Amino acid sequence: MTTIVQQASTQALREFLLRMGDSTLILGHRISEWCGHSPVLEEDIAMANVALDLIGQTQFWLGLAAEVEDEGRTADDLAYLRDAVAFRNLLLVEQPNGDYAHTLMRQFLFDAWHILQLEALLESSDARVAEIAGKAIKEVSYHLDRTSEMVIRLGDGTAESHKRMQTALDDLWSYTGEMFLGDACDDEVAQAGIAPAPASLRDAWMQTVRDVMEQATLKVPDSTYAHRGGKQGRHTEHLGFILAEMQFLQRAYPGCTW
Repeated sequence: MTTIVQQASTQALREFLLRMGDSTLILGHRISEWCGHSPVLEEDIAMANVALDLIGQTQFWLGLAAEVEDEGRTADDLAYLRDAVAFRNLLLVEQPNGDYAHTLMRQFLFDAWHILQLEALLESSDARVAEIAGKAIKEVSYHLDRTSEMVIRLGDGTAESHKRMQTALDDLWSYTGEMFLGDACDDEVAQAGIAPAPASLRDAWMQTVRDVMEQATLKVPDSTYAHRGGKQGRHTEHLGFILAEMQFLQRAYPGCTW
C-alpha cells in the first residue's frame, strides 16, 4: 500500500476516482448520442472525438479506482456492472442533451471546471493521479477552446441562436454549484494533497464563465441555488435511462468479449 493511500483512506481515494471517472463516462456517453445526428458534419466529427476523449479518460480513472479497491474488478466492471446508486458523477453531466444549445452549454460549463481540476491534479501528491491528469489536460484544453468559441459564436449570433443559448444557460445553471460543494471525502483527499478542495476552484471558474458569457452577450444567472447529490449517489431519473442503454449488452450477456 502506498503512503498516499495510508494518508487518505482507500475508501476516500476510491470515491474521488469514481467521481472523476463516472463524470467523464456519463458525459462521454451523453455526447455520443449526437453521433450521426449533429447539425453539421464538422460538429458530428468533433462531438464524436470529444466523447472518445472522455471515455478514454474514464478508462484511466476507473482503472485506478479498481486497482485501489483491490477486489479483482476492472474499469469495465465498474462502468457496466454498477447500478445508479453506486455512480458518483455530477448531476450536470447526466442532464439530457436537449437542443444543440443545451449540449454545447453543458459541455462548456463542465469544461471550464474540468480544466481547473486537472491543472490542480497535476500537482497531486499521488503520482498516479498526476499522471492521468497530465494525459487528459491536453484533450480538455481543446475541449474548452472549442466550446468557448461555439458559445460565443452562437450567443452573439442570430436572435434565435442567442435565445437558445440563454435558455440553455438558465436551465443548466442550478446544476453547476455541485462542482464546488465539498463533503468528508473531498476534505480527506484535499488534506492529503491528492486533489483540490472543490470550493477553491469556484472563483477561477466564475471568471472564465463571465469572460465567455460577456463575449457571447449572455447574462449569467444570479441564482445561487444548487442541485446536489450526484457525488453521493443520489441522481436524477435521467441516469437510469442512460445506464439501461449503456449497460444493456453486458447485462444481457454477462462476461461477453469481442
